[in-house]
Amino acid sequence: MSPGNVNVVLVHGAWADGSSWSRVIGQLSERRINVVAAPLPLTSLGDDVAALERSLARIDGPVVLVGHAYAGAVIGSVRAANVKALVYVAALAPAEGETVADVFYRDEAHPEAPKLAPDGNGLIWLPRDAFAAAFAQNATSQEAGILAAIQRPIAVPCISEAVGRPLWKDLPSWFLVAGQDRMINPDTQHFMAKRMDARVHAFDVDHTPGVTAPETVVGVITEAIESVAAG
Repeated sequence: MSPGNVNVVLVHGAWADGSSWSRVIGQLSERRINVVAAPLPLTSLGDDVAALERSLARIDGPVVLVGHAYAGAVIGSVRAANVKALVYVAALAPAEGETVADVFYRDEAHPEAPKLAPDGNGLIWLPRDAFAAAFAQNATSQEAGILAAIQRPIAVPCISEAVGRPLWKDLPSWFLVAGQDRMINPDTQHFMAKRMDARVHAFDVDHTPGVTAPETVVGVITEAIESVAAG
């Protein structure tokens, strides 16, 4: 199979939307890879999994499924038969019976990590200054400003619903560990990647390398694509 026949589906995490993948999409498209940025409502883990399943149902052929941050829990919960490999980008990978919150709060937070709490509507927003301080500290001021402007809140049920048997138990997985991550402790990322038996690539990048180091993200995705193409 040619790598060009392998599709890539990118899944955004909390406080983001599909535009956070713009640079990754551009580089994959230059390589003639069919790529889709799947939208999540961020209303509950179950809702997000259902939304991703609907996106996957529209795609013919094998898929490398890529999740950033919170979306790691989402990509690990789908059951679409066309998914052949998983790529975790500074992502959360709860095991069966765990919640996103369980793994997010597993290790000590970075001093720059924002304090998070739901508002009166049960939605968790990221403080505006946290985009430059912790979410993407390697971004330019303009990039951080755009990320703050487009942020979408995440609802409490997204992080409080336990997952079932994760797909990484059954499919090959890659894990990009972000060594400069101020949102998800890099030690937590290494713990999850080892538990998954994932193919680990560790880089000195921040929490959102899709924006600040897209070529690094594309390199890991490309490795997964080539593996799927080789059968």
